[in-house]
Amino acid sequence: SLEEALEIVESTGYPSIIRPSFTLGGTGGGIAYNREEFEAQVRKGLDASPITEVLVDRSVLGWKEYELEVVRDGADNVIIICSIENFDPMGVHTGDSITVAPAQTLSDVEYQAMRDASIKIIREIGVEAGGCNIQFAVSPETGELLVVEMNPRVSRSSALASKATGFPIARVGAKLAVGYRLDELPNDITRTTPASFEPVLDYVVCKFPRFAFEKFPEVNPVLGVQMKAVGETMAIGRTFRSAWQKGLRGLEIDRHGWVAGETLEDDGLTADDAEWLLSALRRPTADRPFQLRRALEAGISTEDIHDATGIDPWFLDQLLHIIENEREWAGAPEITPDLLRRMKREGFGDRQLGEIRGETEDRVRELRWEWAIHPTFNVVDTCAGEFPAETPYFYSSYEDESESTPSDRKKIMVLGSGPNRIGQGVEFDYCCVQAVLALREAGYETIMVNSNPETVSTDFDVSDKLYFEPLTLEDVLEIVRLEKPMGVIVQLGGQTPLKLAKRLEELGTPILGTSVDAIDRAEDRERFEQVCAAIGATVPPNGTASSVDQAVGIAREIGYPVLVRPSYVLGGRAMEIVYDEDSLRGYFQRAVKASPDHPVLIDRFLEDAFEADVDALCDGQDVVVGGIMQHIEDAGVHSGDSACVLPPYLLDGDVLDEIRETTRKFALELGVRGLMNVQYAIRDGVVYTLEVNPRASRTVPFVSKATGVPLARLASRIMAGERIADLGIPASPPVGGVAVKEAAFPFSRFEVDIILGPEMRSTGEVMGFDDSFGMAFAKAQVSAGNVLPEDAGTLIVTVNEKDKPTVTPILRRFVDLGWRILATRGTHAYLTRLGIPSERVFKVNEGRPNIVDHIVSGDVALLINTPLGKTSQYDDYAMRRAAITYNVPYLTTMSATSAACDALIALKSRKHTVKSLQERVANLDAGSEVGGAEAR
Repeated sequence: SLEEALEIVESTGYPSIIRPSFTLGGTGGGIAYNREEFEAQVRKGLDASPITEVLVDRSVLGWKEYELEVVRDGADNVIIICSIENFDPMGVHTGDSITVAPAQTLSDVEYQAMRDASIKIIREIGVEAGGCNIQFAVSPETGELLVVEMNPRVSRSSALASKATGFPIARVGAKLAVGYRLDELPNDITRTTPASFEPVLDYVVCKFPRFAFEKFPEVNPVLGVQMKAVGETMAIGRTFRSAWQKGLRGLEIDRHGWVAGETLEDDGLTADDAEWLLSALRRPTADRPFQLRRALEAGISTEDIHDATGIDPWFLDQLLHIIENEREWAGAPEITPDLLRRMKREGFGDRQLGEIRGETEDRVRELRWEWAIHPTFNVVDTCAGEFPAETPYFYSSYEDESESTPSDRKKIMVLGSGPNRIGQGVEFDYCCVQAVLALREAGYETIMVNSNPETVSTDFDVSDKLYFEPLTLEDVLEIVRLEKPMGVIVQLGGQTPLKLAKRLEELGTPILGTSVDAIDRAEDRERFEQVCAAIGATVPPNGTASSVDQAVGIAREIGYPVLVRPSYVLGGRAMEIVYDEDSLRGYFQRAVKASPDHPVLIDRFLEDAFEADVDALCDGQDVVVGGIMQHIEDAGVHSGDSACVLPPYLLDGDVLDEIRETTRKFALELGVRGLMNVQYAIRDGVVYTLEVNPRASRTVPFVSKATGVPLARLASRIMAGERIADLGIPASPPVGGVAVKEAAFPFSRFEVDIILGPEMRSTGEVMGFDDSFGMAFAKAQVSAGNVLPEDAGTLIVTVNEKDKPTVTPILRRFVDLGWRILATRGTHAYLTRLGIPSERVFKVNEGRPNIVDHIVSGDVALLINTPLGKTSQYDDYAMRRAAITYNVPYLTTMSATSAACDALIALKSRKHTVKSLQERVANLDAGSEVGGAEAR
């Protein structure tokens, strides 16, 4: 309770750390510097904890933070898998911190004390079999050691430790749970030593978190005890310096190493004097690594930076060493092979080295290749080379001897998707993994390149060879040069490998599947218009602008509202619906800098349209439409954020036939070999093509699981040269019921508005599967955390003028179900005229008790709110935030409201049943062979 917390803080003092029990990622946690902040944070934490309990800790902000991954078996054998040191001191959630393995700045005495404490803790807690994660804080002044927390389960750090050491903690833990001992299990990497051998690292691993603040500009970017990262990348190097540089290359934030942004604003700065740099560094943000660079370049001492940040002086000295190496390279009268090799050993990329001396990346690579300076590839073997490794799991370095020996088998290389982020998540990794498994079954040697420790593709036993490397042109080219694959697959990992495809092809790398030119024909607006004209596809009126005045002219011609977006973006980045000229000019000032190289696409926005998504397979001759999904949200909501249903529930047969035929024409016109995704909008019976992506899409796993047809596996076989006719794929794959995909959002963590729009904000998705649409939608909502109430209660409704006729029949159904309706003034008056019983409720600015008061008091079971006009008003925002905070399910579109009503009827009238995915697939028409047992 708050009263207990106030008693505790009397002895622990301020600042105080508040952490809710039984939550993940620091959800509901925070730092309080005074009583007012403390009371607010405790209330928030108690609400967030499923057992209404918070921990109130003495602050150890600024102390050094460490983690140990510990495993114990049923015979009380305990081993330490890995030590991890946080680059950032205490106060930044470990998921948001840069982390380094093994720990770099501990003395042996300190490490042994931590090790002994971990073993005592895992025994005392009683983890009988499996892994746990224990976090420690060490005072940099006194060396005092404190235990911060212990997670008696696998954690985010367990995945990192597994990939860093090659010791699969979850796999070993599963075997320990059923009774094996560590000494009975073989080490999966060496296959000769037992799992009871503690891993030893002869390299350094750096993990960098990936943030998405560009998607949520209103969010406070300061990092704290509540996690804000949406993904991560990991790098392995022979030294901390090389791993640091490689990790930043792999982060995919348009930086090719540890380089400052083009402008101060890129690094979260508005001035570059010493005092300003130090004040910026005191606030941990995603930009801190680049602010550190600016501070060191400005001559600020490592002592002053340490005082401002709490970052250990050893790390700062290492970073200063990188800058000194750069200065040596920049000032060298001539480049020698020895100097170039030394710079490569320090982790510098070709592009980085070129820019320092005003050269191109290509010129540096040509020089390097001329002098035969290539990376060596070292094996991750868990035992620092003491025993030979049987599993080929490699990282690059510039040593004297390479441990990767290419075979003479037919090889296919798959490029992964890099760090997860909004717009490119685990769905692309799923496609890559499925492809690798299918190609291995078909007899090819498979090579995976990826840098994401969270993903299945970087498990050492998924592919025949794993290169844990950043997905940059330089890094991929070097692996291609060594392995000489028959081809590289770029269309399964999202935008990351696609960005490399053109240059890889130009430099002689064979690209499998759809040609690079076909991908460009779909991406380039003018060429895409020609494709649409060639096949007779209808597109919304549109134009391409390189300046704001050009955009204004196009918008006047095609008519408002318009959808504006930069070209070549993923996840709807900087995409907006604009209703007038002032807003359009504001968009160009705020969101984009247009130029001939970076034009802005302007489309007539189709209001009141339905959207449909199609995933298809093509081998250049035959086309199979894997699934047609209808979006539940109206047009204007990004496809990644919209709930969608398979099979479509509101599109008639003629429309579906036209969608299938247009999809077939697109695939053949573009010469697609593999997967293709097409997005359509349907209004007044007219089918408009919005975009075509000749690559894997985020809906491929959803369609594959709904139909039992493994699209990504089949696509990989097609890319390798097989025909659709030989793979036995049904012409129109059936669905074993109704499948609903719903997006999962980070709104409870980021205090932002929940209104959906054309820029994607979801960080994941769930799937509901049932025999009826209503029940499938209900399951999807429950899974996404928007739990619909099964019993009738009080519903608050406030909708804009346009939505009132639509909401009326839906509310009649709610009344028939026994719901009480509270409505704001305009909606209440409208409903009263139509004979629908409702009671008036105040908006936030109209009086008390208002909508927020009712939500906070627990009186409300459901909120229906569609925003009023172009922008959401303050009281609308307050009500939606209250719904998030107090776990009230909310609906912000009429289509979702109608679907929710169907779901409530299903929950009330239908018996809950459970079927496994395997049963649903088996129950499909037995005569429909789905690619044979192997493909399934």
